[in-house]
Amino acid sequence: MHLNTKMGFKNDLKYIDKVREGDLEAFSHLVEKYKEMVYAVALKILENADDAEDIAQESFIKAYENIDAFKKEAKFSTWLYTITYRSALYYKRKNKISTRNLQEQDDEAFLATANAQLENFKIEEQQRFIKLAIDSLRPIERLLITLYYIDENTIEEISTITDLSATNIKVKLFRARKKLKKRLDVLLRGESNSIL
Repeated sequence: MHLNTKMGFKNDLKYIDKVREGDLEAFSHLVEKYKEMVYAVALKILENADDAEDIAQESFIKAYENIDAFKKEAKFSTWLYTITYRSALYYKRKNKISTRNLQEQDDEAFLATANAQLENFKIEEQQRFIKLAIDSLRPIERLLITLYYIDENTIEEISTITDLSATNIKVKLFRARKKLKKRLDVLLRGESNSIL
C-alpha cells in the first residue's frame, strides 16, 4: 500500500468513526470523495446515465445505513464499490436488461504500446480516444479496466467488489487490454486518415 493510500485509508476511518457517532457532515465528505467513481462503476454496468445516477445514490444510502457493518481492515472504497456493483447487477437483473457474456491479458506491455500510439496527440485527444475505446468494451471489461487502471484497485480488491476469482479477473483484464489495443489502433488509424 502506498503512503498516500495509507493516509487516505486512515482519513476515511476518521470520517467513518464520526459517521458512526451520528455526524452526517462526515458522511458528506465521503460522498464527495467517492461519488465520481461510484457513478462510474454503476455506469459501466448499466450503460444508462439516469440509472447509474439512481444506483449511485442508492449505494451511498445503503452504505450510510449499514456503516456499522463496515470492517475497518478493508478499504472503505472497496466496500462501497462492492455495494455499488451488487446494487447495479441486481437492478439490471430486476429490470431484465440483457446481460452480456463475460469476457477475459499483460500490464506494462499494454500500457507502453497504448502510450506510444497516443503520444503524438494532445492530452484531450488522448483522453477522448481512450474513453471511446473503453466505451466500446463489454460492461464487465469496462468495469475491470476502470477499477484496475483508473481507480488503481488491486486484483484482490476487485475480487472482493465483483465476486470474481483473481484468476478470472486477470484473464478478463488480459482479454480487455487486447481488445482495447485493437480498438485504439483502429481509432488512431481513422484519425490519421481524416487528418491526411
